[in-house]
Amino acid sequence: MKTPVVIAIDGTSASGKSTNAKLVAQALGFVYVDTGAMYRTLAWHCLKTGVNVDDLQAVAAACRRWKTELVCVDQQVRLRVGGYYPEKEIRTAETSAAVPRVAAIPKVREWMKKTQRSCVKFGPLVMEGRDIGTHVFPETDFKFYLDALPDERARRRAAEGVQENLAERDQRDSQRAAAPLMIALGATVINNSKMTSAETSSRLIAEIQKRLATVEKHGL
Repeated sequence: MKTPVVIAIDGTSASGKSTNAKLVAQALGFVYVDTGAMYRTLAWHCLKTGVNVDDLQAVAAACRRWKTELVCVDQQVRLRVGGYYPEKEIRTAETSAAVPRVAAIPKVREWMKKTQRSCVKFGPLVMEGRDIGTHVFPETDFKFYLDALPDERARRRAAEGVQENLAERDQRDSQRAAAPLMIALGATVINNSKMTSAETSSRLIAEIQKRLATVEKHGL
């Protein structure tokens, strides 16, 4: 059976990954997957159940034991915990602060990789995160990396009402031992500092459609 197409959109914080991945998925009729939300869900679960997010073994054990299921609602994959999807809870400042610590744990990333790869059961995907092209789906021919100048990214975060030390987050993400943030081999890099979301997504869609046509032509 032919594996569904996976479009990997990686990048730094506030580089427009989520917005553009959603726009691309909508335009192509693909399923959207926010892998960051999965890490946020685990961080929220740990905080909710009293698991110390700085205790690597405790977090790994919680990740191994929690009762979860992947569902696709309105063309978007969600990770439910005990039948519940904590949409608002995973966006709080407390959860956001815990995410980098949880995400750096190798056993957590192993679990997440297996879970994220299983999303192909829902069909063609637009998957955004920090290690999709390098770690989760390194075999895909559709790899993109979004970035923007630090000042522009800070402006975007401020506009969202979020205070985040982006330089510190970048350093943590790129220097962690497990699946660090880096540009995947063969990825198309787009610096969208001076681009709108519409311009960025249009460029992504044009490139993806060109590659899809090539794949179809050669029967790959």
